[in-house]
Amino acid sequence: MNDKARIRTGQSCATDPAIAVSEFFAAISQPDMALVVFFCSSEYDLAVVAAEMNRLFAGTVVIGCTSAGEIGPAGYRDHSLAGFSLPGGACAAVTGRVDKLQNFDSTVGQTLAHDLALQLDKHASDLDQRFGFLLIDGLSVREEPVAQAFQSGLGPISLFGGSAGDDLHFARTWIFHDGAFRNDAAILALVATRFPLKTFKTQHFVCDEERLVVTEADPATRTVKEINGLPAVEEYARLVGMKVENLTSAAFAATPVVVVIDGMDYVRAIQKANTDGSLTFFSAIEEGLVLRIAHGVGLVDNLEKAFIGLRAEIGSPQLVISCDCILRNLEATNNKQKSEVGDIFRANHAVGFSTYGEQYQGVHVNQTLTGVAIGGGEPNDA
Repeated sequence: MNDKARIRTGQSCATDPAIAVSEFFAAISQPDMALVVFFCSSEYDLAVVAAEMNRLFAGTVVIGCTSAGEIGPAGYRDHSLAGFSLPGGACAAVTGRVDKLQNFDSTVGQTLAHDLALQLDKHASDLDQRFGFLLIDGLSVREEPVAQAFQSGLGPISLFGGSAGDDLHFARTWIFHDGAFRNDAAILALVATRFPLKTFKTQHFVCDEERLVVTEADPATRTVKEINGLPAVEEYARLVGMKVENLTSAAFAATPVVVVIDGMDYVRAIQKANTDGSLTFFSAIEEGLVLRIAHGVGLVDNLEKAFIGLRAEIGSPQLVISCDCILRNLEATNNKQKSEVGDIFRANHAVGFSTYGEQYQGVHVNQTLTGVAIGGGEPNDA
């Protein structure tokens, strides 16, 4: 084992896809790579990205996805390509994929996750720190069953992940596996390492006391028709103290709802109000679900505290894989905090992307940052 093995990170802001992949390769390439992960703007010519990834990283397992913004050494950027390589010896990884998510079978997902965990045991019995990483088509509307099935199959291995984006076009999102970009698919990567690590989630919202009960819903379309027995739009507007006509995307982002699962808060963001008085959500919703209105407490302060907590547990991180909701990106942009947020990400060696949804331990959420912090950084790292 190479005691000097390090995780390498890189980001290219080149507009030409071949140049972007070349710059990325120069930044992260190392002699023995257990896994390469990248996140790229959907504005790139993806055929060129795929061809160059396959050429330059021939013989190395590479996974990735399209995004709605990228996080890396160059900061919190749009229209870039960012990612990292994990060193062999200090890390080991196995990957698998599920296709045709519209016909997803939970048993198949559980079996894939379980088999990958057994495979990792055979190859990395001496590496005791482990996590699961999910990348999924962000327009599939299948995140909930996939995340649940994968986490069930993984048992004690903690899972996190993100839904691929397409730069807010909401037309088609892509994941990259086995040398090609694909949609209606999900990738599961399992990683074992000797470096200390901590999976985490953080959101800058706290719950109010008043509860909302979903009394009529269409789970297949993530639509809520009634809350507390009343038309959903009207009741939500009353509870947040706004007029229905003022319920804009910004208003929904500022006052999402939260569901409590096993004592932990998970954000359920509202996508839009519909003309029939219903509300469409970005994540799973069902009849009988008890929700609470949430309000923000400061994205920057929350992010700083989250990283302080991670450093206290694992020391200076080499890498923080970060799945950051696009709604957080938009909020930081609108509040002119994007540069400040980018500085925090850079200081903590964060690499990741702006997502169309996040997953944490089998639950699909919104307006959240999920990820894993991997330690082993130098003691004097900033």
